[in-house]
Amino acid sequence: MADGSNAFEPELPQPELFSALLTPHRSLNRTGFLVLMGFVCVVSFVAGIAFLLMGAWPVFGFFGLDVLAIWWAFRVNFRTARAYEEIRVTPSELRVRRTSHRGDVMEWAFNPLWVRLDQKSDPEFGIERLYLVARGRRLTIASFLGPEEKASFAKALMAALNAAKRGPTYNPLT
Repeated sequence: MADGSNAFEPELPQPELFSALLTPHRSLNRTGFLVLMGFVCVVSFVAGIAFLLMGAWPVFGFFGLDVLAIWWAFRVNFRTARAYEEIRVTPSELRVRRTSHRGDVMEWAFNPLWVRLDQKSDPEFGIERLYLVARGRRLTIASFLGPEEKASFAKALMAALNAAKRGPTYNPLT
């Protein structure tokens, strides 16, 4: 049936060889934050009362400012934790989608046949940076991860890229 296009068959969904959602690590969850802030408030209030009873009443206000500064710093930290990076590999495409903490999205698509995974490593600390290199472009990936996590991630991504380069396998039983 002719539909006026040059396509021989409709676009079929491709199997996903690799998929990863990378997020920044935060060791303090919301409950921990509330407990910590409660502790800081109690300590600051008790210390402020002690100074107030000694006659140094302005110090009481500075303890309140300290609590406010700590709360603000954690708020900024939690806001930046909303950033994430998605990496997906299919036999015909490697797609990197990076979302900033503000919600800004940047996306790159590569042909997995032409992509090389490069890394910058230090003998003492391990892998410091991972890069996707294709056609003269170099894209930093997995910057959220620590050195050991980057090594594991690089191994899994390399296996997916090699599977994409081998091409689809024919299984007559399915």
